[in-house]
Amino acid sequence: MPGILSCLTDVLGPNASPTPIQALSMKWLLNESGQVNPASGWKQFLLASETGSGKSIAYLLPVLQNLKQSELDGTPASLLSPPPGPKRALNPRALILAPTHELSRQLASFAKSLLHVVKLRVLCASRANVKSTKERDATARQMVSQFDASTGTNGEFELKERSGFPVDVVVGTPMKLLEMVRGRGWDRKEMSAEEDHAEEAEQVGKPRRGRDKMVGFGKWRSPPEMGLANVEWVVVDEADVLFDPDFQETTRQLLADISEARGHPVEFSATSILSQGQAALPPLATKPSPTSAALEYPFNLILTSATIPSALANYLDANHPKMMRLASPRLHHLPKTLQTEYVNWTGGNKLADIERRIRRVWAEDASMAGVRGTGDDGLSKVLIFCNKSSKVDELGSYLEERGIKNIALSSTSDQRKRGSNHHLDGFLRVRDTGSRDSDGALAEQASPSLSDNTTISSDPKSSPHVMITTSLLSRGLDFSPSIRHVFIVDEPRNMIDFLHRAGRAGRAGEKGKVVVFGKMKGRGSAKAKDVRRKVGSLVAH
Repeated sequence: MPGILSCLTDVLGPNASPTPIQALSMKWLLNESGQVNPASGWKQFLLASETGSGKSIAYLLPVLQNLKQSELDGTPASLLSPPPGPKRALNPRALILAPTHELSRQLASFAKSLLHVVKLRVLCASRANVKSTKERDATARQMVSQFDASTGTNGEFELKERSGFPVDVVVGTPMKLLEMVRGRGWDRKEMSAEEDHAEEAEQVGKPRRGRDKMVGFGKWRSPPEMGLANVEWVVVDEADVLFDPDFQETTRQLLADISEARGHPVEFSATSILSQGQAALPPLATKPSPTSAALEYPFNLILTSATIPSALANYLDANHPKMMRLASPRLHHLPKTLQTEYVNWTGGNKLADIERRIRRVWAEDASMAGVRGTGDDGLSKVLIFCNKSSKVDELGSYLEERGIKNIALSSTSDQRKRGSNHHLDGFLRVRDTGSRDSDGALAEQASPSLSDNTTISSDPKSSPHVMITTSLLSRGLDFSPSIRHVFIVDEPRNMIDFLHRAGRAGRAGEKGKVVVFGKMKGRGSAKAKDVRRKVGSLVAH
């Protein structure tokens, strides 16, 4: 549509061209009317491409185009006739699932940036949207609700949608969306009166804190707020995470709930979850099993991923043998613009080795002053990945003592602010696209005419130029081009994890470098040498 195209031009510039995965998506997911042909049934696609290749654009354009075209054509909200059910405040036509709240917010913001002309309503379930004052004459249950809304659960807020505004797209994590569908507290254990009394007796004499102070809180459950009967599109972003053994149950439970709401229940049992590991990268050409019991969902399903680990490949072979797999030719390779460097531990203080390499990065930047630069100082920002939260905190404290201001972020960090991505300010890509929403439009492709517009202090002692984190921020997030270095300071658990971490730099044609630390010489160097060999096989040719 011209309206979507004009917004896309605002975000990417006038001379942008599609990446391979975007070209494949436009070819197979769109037709002249921008709709999926009802006569051919619901579609299932896998979009697999290397990090930084613009997969968000690849699925957002077809989904948003189809939703708006259906609205203009007066197409029925569903190809089926879902059974009547209780009315809900939210009844979206599309859901986008993401593994983290940070990615959910970024995707919602980017989707909004494409809809300033073509009006569709996008709601992020990972954003605060509550009243700032308490309700009068609140009951105890209402007070608990207000407490939840203000403090959040798992880093999030209860979402209260204003009436009168239909929602077309909802973005969030599978667990957050399940809470909206079933009501918060749906997965809490239901206790009998005897069990409840026994638990209260057990707590006698024990200090209570937080929610434990609320008598009867464990039995409380909020009413559902979202219906699923109108859902025609479901996108599972970072499918290699959301379908791995740790998250698959929640993801599949939500997909089963959607199917049931649309009048076409599918068989689902938590005991049927596959448990295969995902340490290896399987061949791209996999043959579906002829005896597979295919899952036929009553909606269009799009999976996206930068890797196809064995767990995902096995799941798709067993459950989606007919899914069309669209893959980039450079899948399972590092971007061509990303260089790899190996640093040997000196045998002394490893934290000091990391500090020295950071200062070397900035010394190189200073020597290149006037040749390259980002913002007002030209100093690179460095993204450091550790395997454990304790290592994140330890390294953050050490660098702070050495005069290097940093953001040390793990899933439990105090700096992980509630309901927004402001804890990532200065590190995520920000586009200057004119009048945009308060969080800014976040695009996946770079354009020579656009640059990171975040103004930062030139002094790393006063403004964070280093972010230290775990795999929490390794999936999907589009970081600023000023992050030209990614440090891998712990041995990667597997090459899939390495690909995602390294791929936070060198995105969308930008130059970058991944620095891998390890013992490269002498006794105990076998593991580091093995990592180097495996990483070498991922270099794009």
